[in-house]
Amino acid sequence: MFKNSKAFGSFSVNDLQKAKDFYGRTLGLEVSQNEEGLDLQIGGGNHFFIYPKPNHTPASFTILNFPVQNINETIDMLTRSGVRFEHYDNPVKTDEKGIFRDEGMQIAWFKDPAGNILSVLQEG
Repeated sequence: MFKNSKAFGSFSVNDLQKAKDFYGRTLGLEVSQNEEGLDLQIGGGNHFFIYPKPNHTPASFTILNFPVQNINETIDMLTRSGVRFEHYDNPVKTDEKGIFRDEGMQIAWFKDPAGNILSVLQEG
C-alpha cells in the first residue's frame, strides 16, 4: 500500500523563525516557509515538515540523525556556530566534547532552539 509513498516526518517547535534560522543558517539546510510551517530539505530528497505549536513540548528522543564523515570536525564547526552538545553520564557516557564512542559508532547529541534532540554520528 505505501511501498511507493513519499513519506516524510514532522515535528513541532515553539518559534518558527528561530527554527528557520537554526536549520537554515546554523545547520546549513535548505528551508522553505509556507503558510503552515517550514519544509526542511535533507539530502537524498528527504524532507521534514516543521510546524508551530503554541503548547510545544520538546521531544524527549532523537528526532533527526545526521551521519557525518568526521564527527570531531563537525562538532568543532557546530560549536563555533553556537551549538551546544549534550553531556550524558548514564545510560551512556559522553566525553568532554559530548561524544559517545562505541565500537563502530560515535554519536553526539544537541538540541534545536525548541529543545528537540538531534544528533551527528559517524559510523566505522
